[in-house]
Amino acid sequence: MDDLQKEWIKNPNYRREYDALEEEFSLTAALIEARSRAGLTQDQVAQRMKTTQVVVARLEGGGSMPATRTLEKYGKGAGSRLRFSFEPVGTR
Repeated sequence: MDDLQKEWIKNPNYRREYDALEEEFSLTAALIEARSRAGLTQDQVAQRMKTTQVVVARLEGGGSMPATRTLEKYGKGAGSRLRFSFEPVGTR
């Protein structure tokens, strides 16, 4: 898969679309990292959020931008707190 990604990323159209998803990828990675750091399963986080494992799986799968309140509940469920920050454009 890594080899395919390296090849595809050379295509300007693919690169543009990939870059457009960067924020979504970083959010889902942060959610999964918080849960993993706490040593919890999706079901355990869901119970703490008073929701279902399916909802947690969808949050971690991306595809939509959850509300701030939902992210706060997830953070609490995973034993973390939500923090926002702004970075200058072009900084990675």
